[in-house]
Amino acid sequence: MIRKLAGILGKVGINGFLLGLFVAIFLGWLFPFAGSNQSPFPWKPIINVGIGLVFFLYGVKLNPVQLKTGLKNWKLHVLIQLSTFVFFPLLVLAIIPLFPWIAKDFQLGITYLSVLPSTVSASVVMVSIARGNIPGAIFNASISSLLGVVITPAWMGILADASDIQMDFLPTLGELSIKVLLPVILGILAHKWLFPRISKYLSVLKYVDQTVIMMIVFTSFAQSFFQNVFAPYKSSVLLEVGATMLGLFFMIWILIAILCQLLDFSWEDKVTALFCGSKKSLVQGVVIGKVIFPDPAILGLVLLPVMLYHIQQLIVGSYIATRYSKKVDNPSLH
Repeated sequence: MIRKLAGILGKVGINGFLLGLFVAIFLGWLFPFAGSNQSPFPWKPIINVGIGLVFFLYGVKLNPVQLKTGLKNWKLHVLIQLSTFVFFPLLVLAIIPLFPWIAKDFQLGITYLSVLPSTVSASVVMVSIARGNIPGAIFNASISSLLGVVITPAWMGILADASDIQMDFLPTLGELSIKVLLPVILGILAHKWLFPRISKYLSVLKYVDQTVIMMIVFTSFAQSFFQNVFAPYKSSVLLEVGATMLGLFFMIWILIAILCQLLDFSWEDKVTALFCGSKKSLVQGVVIGKVIFPDPAILGLVLLPVMLYHIQQLIVGSYIATRYSKKVDNPSLH
């Protein structure tokens, strides 16, 4: 059982990449100057090129035919996108006042988490394990990532005044379009020609994504440590934010489950809605966050809740996925 669960956790990202994120944070604490804005190393242009490459490859992996075919199950799509971009943010806005002990900077991170798009790979893998609607998962996770380029900064533009951050929506959207949307579109256009040539290297190409994310995490936390941004906070704050993230995951999960029941979804569609609607993308969170929060020190604070939610959604989601697969194998467990 332990070996099987470890294999599943590895498939959804709880492996060397997760360890790498912790190492990146540790190195940022150990060598804050090396990753700060004052460092002579050209982090910014390297990361910008890396971001473009990540999303170009993401576009190459998208199959336009699958996306077109996936349009049919509209009720499932509407519920997942509403859960991701409407219900989740409204839920967070409703409960944030109930947690006054969480520092305002981390409240900003939780708010930012709530408006992020769904993650692609983890959602699809978990839906597959739980015997859900895999084409529906691929379609919704992919569309969510594209919609997030517009909706996430739009939400943060609305919430900017309440969060005491300065953000102009149109310039932010323009920058994200160049860094994210344009590479994705170019990748989709190149799919037919390029995907057959790189498909056998996909297991290696994932390290491009992971390396870029770890560089952003390292530089963000290095700048935060360099400016002593975390100094006012006790270590218990980490536990408080982590517990809040876990509670948030279960609240959105229960809400989606109730809506699936009311809409009389099939088992496959219910599984897909639960996993895709409750997930948040760390990759998009880091990339979009770098544009919305140009100060790396602030970005480090904002990313902490996102990373904690990411870790817990993988662990808890993987456990639930294995339980659901057993229900399919043994209908008496339903």
